[in-house]
Amino acid sequence: MALDESRPITQREQTDQSLRVERAQVDDVLADTQTTDEQKADQAVRRARDNSDAVLIAARERADQRMELVVAQNAASSVTLIEERLVEDQRVQRARDSADAALSFAREKADQRLEHAASQAAVSSATIAAERLLEDRIRRNERAFADGTLRRERNDSARVLSKLLPLERQRTDRDLLTERTRSDAAVSSRDDFMAMVSHDLRSLLGGIVMCTELIAADVPYTEQGRVTLRDTDNIQRYAARMNRLIGDLVDVVSIDAGKLSVIRAPCDATALVSEVVDTFLETARDKGIALHAELPAESLLTELDRERILQVLANLITNSIKFSERGGSICVQVERADELLRFSVRDGGSGIPTDMLEAIFQRFWQAGKDDRRGLGLGLYISRCIVEAHGGRIWAENQPGGGSRFSFTIAGEAGTEPEPEPESVAEHDAP
Repeated sequence: MALDESRPITQREQTDQSLRVERAQVDDVLADTQTTDEQKADQAVRRARDNSDAVLIAARERADQRMELVVAQNAASSVTLIEERLVEDQRVQRARDSADAALSFAREKADQRLEHAASQAAVSSATIAAERLLEDRIRRNERAFADGTLRRERNDSARVLSKLLPLERQRTDRDLLTERTRSDAAVSSRDDFMAMVSHDLRSLLGGIVMCTELIAADVPYTEQGRVTLRDTDNIQRYAARMNRLIGDLVDVVSIDAGKLSVIRAPCDATALVSEVVDTFLETARDKGIALHAELPAESLLTELDRERILQVLANLITNSIKFSERGGSICVQVERADELLRFSVRDGGSGIPTDMLEAIFQRFWQAGKDDRRGLGLGLYISRCIVEAHGGRIWAENQPGGGSRFSFTIAGEAGTEPEPEPESVAEHDAP
């Protein structure tokens, strides 16, 4: 049951308005009555005084005339004139007393009317107050009834919900458990499939590379042999690129499963940068791009996952070569920044739109919808590897053109790394 809150308010406003109108009418009646009574009393007093003054003036004039007529008579005549004056004065006094009595009577009647009007106003105020009390009592009763109904409805709803919620939660839990089981099964199947496919593909690629090496070893030193060597080099380069793409897909699956492994070991960051630059020199030279490194004179020893950082640098250099024009240059640099090591790859390409500086590190990002130069996983995997080292990676545009990719990792000094034969991971091969 819903309460109509506007109805009691409207009745109270109407009652207040009626009270104000009635009080204004009473005040107007009182004012008019008092004014009328006072005017009538004043008129009666003025008429009485005017009559008495006229009588006095007329009596005095007659007395003066008589005194003038008998002024020559004896002294007895003067005594008679004085007596007459006294009689006339008494008449005037009686007229004034009558006028004062009439004025007093008129004023008493006016006071009685005022008292009667005031008592009527008091009765009206008491009636309005009683009406208000009655309206308030009715409104309180209606609200109490509505509150009681609302409480009963809420209690009923709560009882129904208390019985339905456990059943609904059990059903939801069952659905979630079924969905999770299916999802886990699908993920497990996907991982098994990816592991199996990647193993088989890498085995096939290894066979292709081995065959091209055997062919290259038996090629004669003739013009046709040089053409065959060039073709075998292209086959090996394409095989290395396919191997790198397979490695990217496997890494993405590992990242999604939370199984990206980072194994830290003592490493010289200066030698690491020099190695990755030497690996990509020929690839950059084929595209007419100058690739060089700016390295400090001393060794920068730290603990990191050598293969993973090689993978990050390879992704950044490959990305710069991909988007640089012929005749451009790429610089790879490493330096110590306080307690961090900062790696950077700087190119002279077209740069990156400002609103895309963060988006380029997202999964499957491409420079354009028609771009077919990769899967858009390199920068995403690089970010995950750097973050697994406790560092961060970012991109920025250079004032003179081009872009600069930088990442930092913890640079605490480590022990001298043990010498090991030179080797480059398969996914780092050009």
